[in-house]
Amino acid sequence: MLLSGWVRILQAGADGGLSVVRFVGPGEVFGSFALFTERGYPADAIAAADAVELSWTEAQLRQLIDQYPSIAMNLMAVAARRLADLQERVREISTQRAEPRIANALLRLARKGSEPRIDGGIEMLMPLARKDIAAMSATTLHTASRTMSAWQRCGILASSRQRISIIKPTELKRIGDGSDG
Repeated sequence: MLLSGWVRILQAGADGGLSVVRFVGPGEVFGSFALFTERGYPADAIAAADAVELSWTEAQLRQLIDQYPSIAMNLMAVAARRLADLQERVREISTQRAEPRIANALLRLARKGSEPRIDGGIEMLMPLARKDIAAMSATTLHTASRTMSAWQRCGILASSRQRISIIKPTELKRIGDGSDG
């Protein structure tokens, strides 16, 4: 369980390239699914910012689950939410152009960790590189960078040094919904 900070969950492709699968924020559980598979955890967790985690050995976690069955129910609820998110991302990849996918990736990340700005915008709390957004929206770095630069020129986003602010969340949501004309 992550107590503070941010962690990128990365998965390697057959070519050795790494792709950001998701970000983990404070209070989230990660790595526990290795308990339920024979292959171990299929990804790597790398700190994206200073982070503090709480961890248990497999034996300790199994003992806790035996003692407190609600832990197993909570882990299943986490798995169900992640599966629903994965299904939504697969739908986006197979039915949407790059721009709505990028917008939806940003909006998902904003729901995970952000704070409101005085101007009505949203400040992302996790450090984000454009390559993270590209990976999470299944597009190229060139396309993500070009799209986000255009949105920055239009006043929809602001970004600097791995920090992204959504200046016009309703406009980004409109793009994510595919209603950008």
